[in-house]
Amino acid sequence: MVPVATEPPTTVPALLTARAEAEPDQVGLLVPGPQDSDELTFARWRSRADSVAHGLLRHGVGRGDRIGLHVGGADWTAFAVAYGAVVSVGAVAVPLPERAAPPQLQDLLERCGASGLIRVAGPDPEPTPIPFGGWTALLTDLDEGPAEPVDRRVDPDDLAQIIFTSGTTGTPKGVAASHANLTFGLTPRPRRRPLAHSRHFLHAFPIGTNAAQTMLLHALVARPTAVVLPRFAAAPFAALIERYRIGTVFVVPAMAIELARPDVTHRFDLSSVLLLASSAAPLPAAVARTLQAALPGATIVNNYTSTEAAPAHTTVVFDPDRPAALGRPAAGAELMISDPDGVRLPAGTVGEVRLRSATTPRAYYRDPETSAAVFQDGWVRMGDLGYLDDDGYLHLVDRESDVVKSGAFKVSTPQVEAALFEHPAVGDAAVVGVPHPTMGTMLAAAVVARTPVEPAVLRAFLAERLAPHERPTRLILVDSLPRNDGGKVRKAELRALFTAQAQPTGEPPTTPVESALCLLWARVLTVARVGRDDDFFALGGDSLKATQLGTLATQAFGVEVPAALVFDQPVLHAQARWLDAAVATRTPTPDPGPDDPPPPATAP
Repeated sequence: MVPVATEPPTTVPALLTARAEAEPDQVGLLVPGPQDSDELTFARWRSRADSVAHGLLRHGVGRGDRIGLHVGGADWTAFAVAYGAVVSVGAVAVPLPERAAPPQLQDLLERCGASGLIRVAGPDPEPTPIPFGGWTALLTDLDEGPAEPVDRRVDPDDLAQIIFTSGTTGTPKGVAASHANLTFGLTPRPRRRPLAHSRHFLHAFPIGTNAAQTMLLHALVARPTAVVLPRFAAAPFAALIERYRIGTVFVVPAMAIELARPDVTHRFDLSSVLLLASSAAPLPAAVARTLQAALPGATIVNNYTSTEAAPAHTTVVFDPDRPAALGRPAAGAELMISDPDGVRLPAGTVGEVRLRSATTPRAYYRDPETSAAVFQDGWVRMGDLGYLDDDGYLHLVDRESDVVKSGAFKVSTPQVEAALFEHPAVGDAAVVGVPHPTMGTMLAAAVVARTPVEPAVLRAFLAERLAPHERPTRLILVDSLPRNDGGKVRKAELRALFTAQAQPTGEPPTTPVESALCLLWARVLTVARVGRDDDFFALGGDSLKATQLGTLATQAFGVEVPAALVFDQPVLHAQARWLDAAVATRTPTPDPGPDDPPPPATAP
């Protein structure tokens, strides 16, 4: 998004100082409120950061000390001031997730060896204490020093921040970045400022995420004023676009999905948007096409990176002819597909995705063993599998840990999710692999419906687009997907949801057909007890057992029961409803002759 630096590496305080001197009255950060907006000009940003910096020196903060930043109420202007103060004295800013519980915050502070904690109370004047071995101070108590620069030298190679990963694949890890890394491609006095096509850019990234820190750096160097919505909601976000005639919008796919809803795009005037950039995960092609139609004057850009790999990233303007592509490396970045030993693989071959930046790489703080496994010779192992097409565009297959091996097949969950998003009733979707006693793993999909839709309709839709082994065996409708602050689906929680549903409910049948069906299920699945709310596949069913059940049910109920019924209606009481209707509408048979067998005893 920004040009590669042609000057020596710089620092975050140098960027802030240069902007305050060049454009003191320019608003750098704006947080709209219900009535009054909270604005921070560059001169005010610099002077308040200097004041707090002197407060930090009174606390004895030294070069390299780690200082936690916990901002209640997502107070972005206060966060910007605190961040600027910490890095100005040569200390290391440690932004903390706002909504984390005190025990988790204590753990993060202790793991990075923090000596102090700056808190912004937010709506609660007396925030819950966070116990740890260092000092704690409210920002208002520190912001009482002289508004003059501190006499503290900061070098580009000094550590500037530690950002903790979201922990979607395990324990959050602290990723350390130097000033040179954070400011790569930026210069204090550029000839032309980035994003010059806009007067305002908008984002709603939570404090404590890597995306939020990127936006903070954008605010220091870009031409437009940064407008921040502290917490994302589609309607308020779109209202800000309309109110400020926003030219540039930054989102993650979860936000883009909400923004693309018809009730949002039809209600608000979004015609000012010239650039919409999505990052953190691949933007589903169906969502990109919807946004393209809703924002006819906008360029839709997909970026790919990670907290570990930044500032290296790939970027691509959405191309309907190459909808799944995540682009080629941006200026100053390298991209490679390799085998596990780091040997480069040719185009078209699936392997590990690796990114490398031309600047000082990041590392896991105080974790040399894990760092050695992820950061290798400047390359960052992204944890994703992918391939390059003949034109050098990156295509992701899946997270290495999320690829589903079902029977003899390996299935890409993003490919299945993309197919689900093509259905107009699907508002959000996620696919995971869950344990299965026969197949080893089976595909399970959770769908948030935009408009009412039956799982059977979605299954029929997928049958036209996916191979049999790619179709989810289990498909459920949910109100929302579990997502972290960065917008990524917490797939461990999603798997736990399916796992919990895999346990027999024991809910007794309520009709004769349900009772008969429970006996057939128990026979086919070889389980002792079946309840009316149980899921056939969750209890160990597969395609072969579905065929067996169809045969037995045909004999028991006197109607043709296809194996497809089990896939369309995997829950027992839903199958029973289908059978009730089928039996009620079947063609009457002639009275039995003396040699004919009696009708099924279990039929109603």
